[in-house]
Amino acid sequence: MYQARGEKHWFIPDGFIPPDSTGALTSHESVCVLNCSSEEALIRFTIYFEDREPMDDILLVVQGRRTKHIRTSSLTKDGASIPIGVPYAIEVLSDIPIIVQYSRLDSTQAENTLMSTMAYPIK
Repeated sequence: MYQARGEKHWFIPDGFIPPDSTGALTSHESVCVLNCSSEEALIRFTIYFEDREPMDDILLVVQGRRTKHIRTSSLTKDGASIPIGVPYAIEVLSDIPIIVQYSRLDSTQAENTLMSTMAYPIK
């Protein structure tokens, strides 16, 4: 058995799916989850907005000893997805400890920008 590593509760305060893309690359964001454990991790996302109620209980599974790169544009709740060009924040809650990283590719200009950072763990 491989032991779980990381934390169960994470936050990403600065979410924003860029509305435009130039060139061959599409602007997007990803939440990257690493599950070091032998058991699968049940992940629960909550998306917070400035001017509307959160999208909560978006469920995903990350198999044991695997990583999953989740484009935030693919997260849906009752047929609704995260709106493009709208600021939001992400809460990630897991039933076992995991590691969470956040990345954004902004290709709204010819000079592409890639930002990546660790999410904020809550102990």
